[in-house]
Amino acid sequence: MILNSYVPDESAISLKVVSRLVREGKVCCKIIVHNATVSSIEAKAKIGNLSGINGLKDLREACAEKNLKLEYAGNPSEDDVNYVTREFARSIQASIITCNPIMAKMSEALGIRTVFESTSPSIYLDEVFTEGVMSLHLKEKLPPRVKRGHPGRWFFEKLSETPLSREELESILAQLMEQTYSSLGEDAFIEVDKMSATIIQLKDFRIVVTRPPFSDGLEITITRPMLKRSLEDYHLPSQVLARLKEQAEGILVAGPPGMGKSTFAQALAEHYNSLGKVVKTIESPRDLDLPPDITQYSKRAAKEGELHDVLLLSRPDYTIFDEMRGEDDFKIFIDLRFAGIGMVGVLHGTNPMDAIRRIAHKVDVGVLASIVDTLIFMDKGLASQIYTLEMTVKVPAGLRREDLSRPTVLVKNLFTGKVEYELYVFGERTFFVPVKASWRGRDDKQKVIFSQILSRHLDSFDLDLDGGTLKILIPQDEFKTYLKKCQKRVLKTARRSNIEIEAAPI
Repeated sequence: MILNSYVPDESAISLKVVSRLVREGKVCCKIIVHNATVSSIEAKAKIGNLSGINGLKDLREACAEKNLKLEYAGNPSEDDVNYVTREFARSIQASIITCNPIMAKMSEALGIRTVFESTSPSIYLDEVFTEGVMSLHLKEKLPPRVKRGHPGRWFFEKLSETPLSREELESILAQLMEQTYSSLGEDAFIEVDKMSATIIQLKDFRIVVTRPPFSDGLEITITRPMLKRSLEDYHLPSQVLARLKEQAEGILVAGPPGMGKSTFAQALAEHYNSLGKVVKTIESPRDLDLPPDITQYSKRAAKEGELHDVLLLSRPDYTIFDEMRGEDDFKIFIDLRFAGIGMVGVLHGTNPMDAIRRIAHKVDVGVLASIVDTLIFMDKGLASQIYTLEMTVKVPAGLRREDLSRPTVLVKNLFTGKVEYELYVFGERTFFVPVKASWRGRDDKQKVIFSQILSRHLDSFDLDLDGGTLKILIPQDEFKTYLKKCQKRVLKTARRSNIEIEAAPI
């Protein structure tokens, strides 16, 4: 026990640690609270955080019980309250009492006598996150709960019937911060540290803390990936694996929240890494569990334009963007694809077309298929639907006049090879049209009719009937001849027969 004066910081007051030390007789000298700390406590009380005020009251009562002198000194300052507290303690050669591990380490490094008191753990994450637990939800005035189950099928389960108090939550947060600071830069990092919100990655745990007035009460949400999967665990068909390896360079991984999008993107990143590709990620926060040879960039920590410049100059083979939300995110995705970098973008979407719409409205339809060539829609942890995007020139579905031929994006089901949607611009609007099959068993006869039309002017072509669509594949050097001499007759014949035409150069 050091027989001198003590200066408690805000953490020691708010968590009532200094009050406990007084009552236990471990602190029995004059206690001085700096007015910068009082000012900080008052500011937080104005937005609903009363833990500091309650801590000051408890400290005053504890000092009265033990007949200890409690003083207030110094002037409020606009400087950082921890800095002011440290400098004050050093100037009067007092000891600091703190529950903040960074404050303790900095004070000791400056030669200030320090009493560091950690709070007793009330929650052990490894004990809470047993099999089937997806997340832990803590909020003041509510009992602690966990979400148990798996994506698509889960339920809330109470850990206790007793609601949590603000002081209990502050104590739990102090424990988490101590664990975070003890391994900062190795197994932990802080993505966001603001008055109203804090986001922490602690080993496998993502911790999100919100405070009033941003939220209506102090809330701590902790999640941990339930499982780590490789691409082989998804048992994808061979044609899907072949496309991911040889063709797909602009990939969207979409689906509703909690359906396994990030888990699949993580598996995809490791798959490309195993193929010898240079893989990097953009995350906010960084919570993908990846090997060290995959560099993970924080979108939140980057300055404006920094991510774009770094990735453009370093030229990775693939960049995983988890998750794309705002205009700037889509701009980075589009610009890097134009630069030839393979991109995998993770985004929310209630159905596959919602995901395509979010990016289609930001570019010219004529270049959409160059930016996004593959869409993977996740549902309940599975890649339930996979589509490819291809560009062609045709009369779009829903139109009939041959002079309305225009660039059209075909959205094909990769499993069936069928065109399910078409995207095209008419006037100033972009249309997303579902394609319905209308062919009714006239394959050979219709092939003969169209072959006779084409063979008059073309030396080589190939015909393929796909549902209600006749695909005409023409060598690149003869495609202009088709447009000038064949297209009008072909479209007129197709309109009479109620057949869709899709002509593409090869």
